[in-house]
Amino acid sequence: MLPIINRDSEGTGSAAHSGVPEWDLSDLYPGRDSAELAADLSQVDTQSKYFEASYQGKVGALSAAHFGAAIVEYEALCETLYRILSYAQLLHAGHVTDPETGRFVQDINEKATEVQTRTLFFVLEINRMDDDALAARLAEDPVVARYAPWIRDVRLSKNHQLSDELEKLSSEKGITGAGAWVRLFDETMASLRFPTDGKDLTITEATHLLGETDPQRRKSAAKSIGQVLGDNIRLFGLITNTLAKDKEIDDRWRGYKSPMAARNLANQVEEPVVDALVSAVQDSFPRLSHRYYAMKAKWFGVDVLDYWDRNAPVPGDSSRTWSWKEAADFVLAAYGRFSPELAAVGQRFFDNAWIDVPARPGKASGAFAHPTVPSVHPYLLLNFMGRGRDVMTLAHELGHGCHQILAGRQGCFMSDTPLTLAETASVFGEMLTFRAMLDAETDARRRRFLLIAKVEDMLNTVVRQIAFHEFERRVHSERRSIGEVSTDRIGEIWMQTQAESLGPAFRFDAEYQHYWAYIPHFVHTPFYVYAYAFGDCLVNSLYRVYEQGMPGFQDKYLNMLSAGGTLRHRELLEPFGLDASDPGFWAKGLSVIEGFIDDLQAMD
Repeated sequence: MLPIINRDSEGTGSAAHSGVPEWDLSDLYPGRDSAELAADLSQVDTQSKYFEASYQGKVGALSAAHFGAAIVEYEALCETLYRILSYAQLLHAGHVTDPETGRFVQDINEKATEVQTRTLFFVLEINRMDDDALAARLAEDPVVARYAPWIRDVRLSKNHQLSDELEKLSSEKGITGAGAWVRLFDETMASLRFPTDGKDLTITEATHLLGETDPQRRKSAAKSIGQVLGDNIRLFGLITNTLAKDKEIDDRWRGYKSPMAARNLANQVEEPVVDALVSAVQDSFPRLSHRYYAMKAKWFGVDVLDYWDRNAPVPGDSSRTWSWKEAADFVLAAYGRFSPELAAVGQRFFDNAWIDVPARPGKASGAFAHPTVPSVHPYLLLNFMGRGRDVMTLAHELGHGCHQILAGRQGCFMSDTPLTLAETASVFGEMLTFRAMLDAETDARRRRFLLIAKVEDMLNTVVRQIAFHEFERRVHSERRSIGEVSTDRIGEIWMQTQAESLGPAFRFDAEYQHYWAYIPHFVHTPFYVYAYAFGDCLVNSLYRVYEQGMPGFQDKYLNMLSAGGTLRHRELLEPFGLDASDPGFWAKGLSVIEGFIDDLQAMD
């Protein structure tokens, strides 16, 4: 399943609004003490024991028909288990600081780990099967053939597989190892309060103020964030070092040669493709972020911007405030203008209680889409404040949700996409919404402000995320080569990568060295962040094909989303005449951002 991942929450909204929807998790289970949940927990426990007794040590000798039946049985077991885990994760996201919810989630994770450990043998034995024998089973039985993409993905890790005993040990210790440190990060971050203008704010509320018009409010919030993170930096440093070492141990035992090799393999993207993306974005820093922020400093009438001005509204920008209904209607209309079928899928999220919109004390910050399982439906978490960026966040997460529904047709095992492709529908949804905003605006001044907002969003998605990637790469590399990395050194790496990416138009005060500590991606899913840049550049190229009027584009696009994880990026992009392995591919995507900046420069 896709992990619960928050987008970079800096500059997004957070304050609670009355009259906006909250999700209803009863489509998963009526409650954590419900008979339905208890029955499913009992069922997966019993099924896993039966599955183990029936198939352990026998997978390689199964006939094609029995092998197909075993896969179907395993998928059904996993779907029930993932449903249980999804409920626990979503419940926790709404109540991160509640001790009872925390205990409930830990209990569920422990029970799930027992089931997963008990059935782990199945994929291990599939990976030990001879290629010819497996090919014969694929040819002999249509059920096995249907699961060919899942088998292909399972066998990606066969060269990095440990002994059965070590794999079981690793599985069992996950909840007391890396999982426990992730939980500590989440609960600590959710409980922190940032004193600002006489109020104690959550991290989401404090980062929201970095997009305020009033420079003093931005400065006050920025200083408080840096101060509070600094006061807790030893804990965040310990979490970071522990998780990096835990990853290094796992990578070493499994034979992964670089810190991000496992992520690239899971993303089904070749390392040279990722390297080409990173190099292309880094080479573009002077043409994109450095040039844009120099222009922004000029608009502010200064030579150098303070770091808290990065997402500040430019002078004269009186951006409208959106109600929730206005935002929902606008995003759906933008989707509908592209494809009524896609809009109809998106409408389901608003017709049902599938979105949690307002901020609440203890609620997870940022935004995410959780696919749950194909037999239910995805859920979206937002922190909507009514700004243009919040509308774009809704468009982004709704794209994920639509993708997850369409891909659900592939079933539990083949609906998930690699992280790189998982960002395609979300970023495409943002582009549809931005273009609709731009087309609807006739005032030249307002169009300029919309273009500025879009450029800043794209820089946050591409430049900022590649800077995050480089920060992560350097921290993990030093952890491997020299041992535990001091918090001072982590702060130095953060300041270096931020200065490199944002350019000389910024002044970074000392407390900014602690800002790495609140980014959840580094903790939840190491080396996730380049997927944002991958998705943005891919969508820029994809959208150009759409604008050029390719016949049948919408049908091809929906087919791409419906493919789920059955196809890889080469196969998915081929109908559009695109190839991510082409050295010029990333330059095409980046040229879209550069063109927008050119337009802004021409307006000055």
